Amino acid sequence: MSRIERDSMGARELPDEAYYGIQTARAVENFPVSGRHARPELVRAYAHVKKAAALANRELGTLDMERADGIVRAADEILSGALADQFVVDVFQAGAGTSFNMNLNEVLANRALELLGQKKGDYAFLSPNDHVNLSQSTNDTYPTASHIAVLHSSRQLLGNLESLSDALLKNAEEFARLPKPGRTHLMDALPVMLGDEFSAYAAAVSRSAERLRQRRGDLCEVALGGTATGTGANTPEGYRKKAVALLSALAGEELQVARNSFEALQSLAPLGAFSGALKELALELIRIANDLRLLGSGPVSGMGEIELPAVQPGSSMMPGKVNPVMAECLDMVCFQVVGADTAVTMAVQAGQLELNVMTPLVTANILDSLALLNNYLPVFTRRCVEGIRADADRCRSLAEHSPSLATLLAPRIGHLEAAKLAKEALERDLPVAELAVMKGILTKEEAEEMMDPARAARNRLSR
Repeated sequence: MSRIERDSMGARELPDEAYYGIQTARAVENFPVSGRHARPELVRAYAHVKKAAALANRELGTLDMERADGIVRAADEILSGALADQFVVDVFQAGAGTSFNMNLNEVLANRALELLGQKKGDYAFLSPNDHVNLSQSTNDTYPTASHIAVLHSSRQLLGNLESLSDALLKNAEEFARLPKPGRTHLMDALPVMLGDEFSAYAAAVSRSAERLRQRRGDLCEVALGGTATGTGANTPEGYRKKAVALLSALAGEELQVARNSFEALQSLAPLGAFSGALKELALELIRIANDLRLLGSGPVSGMGEIELPAVQPGSSMMPGKVNPVMAECLDMVCFQVVGADTAVTMAVQAGQLELNVMTPLVTANILDSLALLNNYLPVFTRRCVEGIRADADRCRSLAEHSPSLATLLAPRIGHLEAAKLAKEALERDLPVAELAVMKGILTKEEAEEMMDPARAARNRLSR
């Protein structure tokens, strides 16, 4: 069974079971690029936009009750997860996302027709353009749906970051009294507490989350109601304010009408800034993951100050080898997030005059990055961070033998003499404190008082 649909370019035959229509079919032929389709988050967000628009048009008298209710019922089905296989347009598509907007318009129209007792394709009764897309353009609806999708997904990410930060803080509390060598330039430096290192990781994650929260706030301004060029052409009086208010209630976000509707179409800066915050988060997570790999390196030839949970065999050849696979995976996830931000950055600067047409690429990359982080961070927290253990004996031994402890003698014997002592201690494989006692620089009691790594590592900034 098939049906014939017509658009401004002619007629096409479509399988009758398809809810998408002629413009979607053309897009599928024109853009067989990646095989990737819109993420469910964007589909749901766009369904919210279409539902809000139908309700606003109904309240303002530009759409009759029957058609509006049909569109709303169809939108509710999409929001419940139905018809997911009907969104078939590639993420790489016509600029501005017209193909995807029409994909949604056609699916909503054809499902609404069914619900109203009509046949699919009977666009004289209910049209994808004239009714579902009433008072709208791709140019204002796509960025609006993008903002909502990112707002929803980022809320989940903030929760995952809070859990990660909390887990790192628990590590910090557990290791709070455990001195170990500090390292700068990857060389021995004054002792620190292992707990202080982990408290810094927790703080970095929390600070990254705060940056995301700030950038997220800018996404609450939406372009809806600006239509094609920001003028609001073809909308009834009061539509913009009413549609955004309805959308805010439906989406569960505190949305606001864009302060300048022309800017809202021209500029993708709010999405670009949010992507930048994701990149900043990724860079911090890469740094933390790599520190964990270094601190857990060994078991014989590395630092070996901490032990990461063993979750799987590490080698197909070397028996008994265990690798820091969870941290390695986090690195790869974050490298991908950094790369996605580069694509977003190029797209954000590519706007011209009244419109930036690169919204589909920006949206797809941000939502993909959010999905990667949301999928993996809870696993990383649970299967890596929560199971980290410290090798207390090794941490203390390395701290006691660190030549950097000679720094604590510099106020008494001067920098150059302290440097000589550090070199001699290293050559003779002796702790600096022991050598200082042997040379009569310190008494045994003074060495225990001044050169204790735990005492040296205590945080003095709060004094």
